[in-house]
Amino acid sequence: MKKLTLWLALLFTGCTGIPDQVKPVANFSAQNYLGKWYEIARLDHSFERGLTRVTAEYSMRKDGGLRVVNRGYSAKENRWKEAIGKAYFVKEPDLGYLKVSFFGPFYGSYVIFELDQENYNYSLVCGPDKSYLWILSRTPVMEAALQSRLVAKAAALGFDTSKLIYVTHD
Repeated sequence: MKKLTLWLALLFTGCTGIPDQVKPVANFSAQNYLGKWYEIARLDHSFERGLTRVTAEYSMRKDGGLRVVNRGYSAKENRWKEAIGKAYFVKEPDLGYLKVSFFGPFYGSYVIFELDQENYNYSLVCGPDKSYLWILSRTPVMEAALQSRLVAKAAALGFDTSKLIYVTHD
């Protein structure tokens, strides 16, 4: 757990910018975003390497921010790994542009740039640069056509989608 927290801290060392050509969604509702999300695909980083059944759960904090709980299962270590963080809006609260921290005062971007704004069933999220990308869903499996559309959008914006890791939830 300490190793996971350290890696998350290294990831989020004050990088709260937005990658070129990426635009956060407008008319964002934090209330609708709350709850559990399943990681469908991601670009590889050491803090998630080897993890399956990865989820992120969001809830409100008393200070107006969001509580973030990321969990994933390591088959190699035969155990669950968990990291708890906090997120705050960088600009307006109706813009899908937050900063998240899993360690002290260090924050990194959490940019929601595609979202099912009617039902909040899927989202496409990146970090401060194009080496961070996540496809999230409210269910552990995503319809193939939707997944392909999200991957195509990310590729068109310059993300290296050939390196996506597709997460299993069995």
